[in-house]
Amino acid sequence: MPIYKTKEKKDGKQKYRVVISYTTPNGEHKKKEKTAYGLPEAKAIEALLLQEVKNTTPAVKMTVQDLFNEYINAKKHEIRETSLDKTRRILTSEVVEILGDTPIDKLNKPTLQKWKNKISERPLAIRTKKNYFKEFSGMLNWAVKMEYIPTNHLSILGNFRDASLETHTEPLHYYTSEQFQAYIKTARQTCVTLSDWGYYVFFNIAFYTGMRKGEIHALKWSDIYNDTIHIRRSIAQKLKGADRETAPKNKSSIRDVKIPQPLIAILAEHQQRQKSDPNYSDDFRVCGGIKCLRDTTIDKRNISYAKQANLPHIRVHDFRHTHATLLINEGINIQEIARRLGHSDVQITWNTYAHLYPREEDRALEILNKIK
Repeated sequence: MPIYKTKEKKDGKQKYRVVISYTTPNGEHKKKEKTAYGLPEAKAIEALLLQEVKNTTPAVKMTVQDLFNEYINAKKHEIRETSLDKTRRILTSEVVEILGDTPIDKLNKPTLQKWKNKISERPLAIRTKKNYFKEFSGMLNWAVKMEYIPTNHLSILGNFRDASLETHTEPLHYYTSEQFQAYIKTARQTCVTLSDWGYYVFFNIAFYTGMRKGEIHALKWSDIYNDTIHIRRSIAQKLKGADRETAPKNKSSIRDVKIPQPLIAILAEHQQRQKSDPNYSDDFRVCGGIKCLRDTTIDKRNISYAKQANLPHIRVHDFRHTHATLLINEGINIQEIARRLGHSDVQITWNTYAHLYPREEDRALEILNKIK
């Protein structure tokens, strides 16, 4: 709402600034501004100014497709290429294909509610729907910032909600330590070629460090020294063209992770294998050599290892959950787990794993009972 509360008062009434931003047909950004005392008067002035703009200035002839084009062009200078690709794909399929020809000044609450209804009717996970909302709302916030539209009505409507998830935590999928030992034993038994060993090492790194898939892909021998993995890069395979080496996901993802003894032995053994390659250098990818392993084959190997070990299949990403869960069960505090996983905010870690921590209500009560 373009009504801003000030610190001033007059005759007991709060002073407000009413600001209406708009764009002329030739692209010039303008605004109308007035002051008011008391919220009712401010709202009345807001309605008056909006009507003045509507009567004197033709609406900007910009469609959702036009807005998308400008938004993507601006964001490509601000975010990682992988993040931009995700934003582009979501907005293209879930927003532009539905609302592409809609003028942006027609993105009112009823229109946006219809969009939400269309998405809600599809058999999608609530997390997926929330991601669609986040990307669309982000584009509309940018439109407000650019003064193409006065308000982001989508944010007023609010994100998608699922009553079943308000009281139940989404289940995490992970292996216990015993299950992983059975899984990785099967993986080792399948190793014949140097490439086979690369997949075996890949899943060991995932289990013992909690690193993201792209971070493991990018790992070079030069990144490992003093019994520590220094995470400084990531590899994206889903972008058009060749693999793209980028910085890790966020600032906190640039981190050092101490290597446990079992993994130290596995890495040392694997490095000796790779040194049999006449082209070996410290710039070899740990799990691939000159080139990193392929995501599609990793997924196939993961399914195969689980099946042969008579275990339920979990996603590659779930090995991060496996790592975190193992540490939680041993009492490691949430801050250290967040650091090892490279989360930008410990709240992300807490929201994901809080339900795994044992309730300490009885212990808290025991401590309080001792106070006399």
